[in-house]
Amino acid sequence: MSSDWFRLILGLLIALGFSQLNALFLVWLERKVAGHIQLRPGPMEVGPHGLLQTIADGVKLVGKELILPFKADRKLFFLAPVLVFTPVLVGFLVLPFGQNMIIRDMNLGVLLIFGFSTITVLAILAGGWASNNKYALLGAVRSVAQNIAYEIPLLLSVMSVVLMVNSLSFSEIVNSQKTVWFIFLQPLAGLIYLISATAETNRAPFDIPEAESELVAGFHTEYSGMGFGLFFLAEYTNMFIVCAVATSLFFGGWQGLFGINLGIPGVFWFLFKTYALIFIIMWVRWTFPRVRFDQLMNFAWKVMIPLSLVNLVITAIVLKFV
Repeated sequence: MSSDWFRLILGLLIALGFSQLNALFLVWLERKVAGHIQLRPGPMEVGPHGLLQTIADGVKLVGKELILPFKADRKLFFLAPVLVFTPVLVGFLVLPFGQNMIIRDMNLGVLLIFGFSTITVLAILAGGWASNNKYALLGAVRSVAQNIAYEIPLLLSVMSVVLMVNSLSFSEIVNSQKTVWFIFLQPLAGLIYLISATAETNRAPFDIPEAESELVAGFHTEYSGMGFGLFFLAEYTNMFIVCAVATSLFFGGWQGLFGINLGIPGVFWFLFKTYALIFIIMWVRWTFPRVRFDQLMNFAWKVMIPLSLVNLVITAIVLKFV
């Protein structure tokens, strides 16, 4: 029992450190991706090729004052940034970085991640409500509506994979892809998952809850210093989590293509695929314009949910009779 607790605590500390390094790297990467797509260099001044720019920004955020808006709900206002980051950190517990690189290999690992992800929506709603700001509240309400709508096709696409493996364990799902990745067997489910995950993480073109042109900054309009920093950290860590889950469900996890690893350790395969998916999400952000809110909701309820339901039914029929 004591060794299990030690492994759990050590794993969470490593996950906490990794999440911060990961956010620093992803902020730098996004600026560079945006710069090259828009034919400009991006940050170049602080460090070689701007590598230390995000560290300087982090130091600046730590030094900024935490401002409490007039008539805001003090407890909820300061609790929301902590709540928004906690479920993201828990997600690292069951992610299979390699054959023997899982903090806790649980039978219900998939369910744990999606169960805790609902807390993020509540935290965003709490932050927007507690701010006593109409733009923040409107952004929070948009976020709740958007997350509820896109959670359905997301879970239905995941269920197609779970039906094939007959397990909610990430390690068993990855081991089932030794010969062929599930993206080749479930291309529609993989596409639905990636689109829904983009909407779940409030990334463009689905960044309606924090639309600068309409809502200033949405649900975190009134946050400054490390309050804003935690929201920012949670967004980029959440982006890593959803892409890591996609890697495990559809792209073979630590497995190489067709089971050929080329002597490369599994953790490098896993991270390479995850960051490749993150790059695609960034590419989409700086390529497509933001959609309207009615278009966003119509796309979820009229296109994504019916398609994911049809895909799930076809998967069940094929597994039953073929």
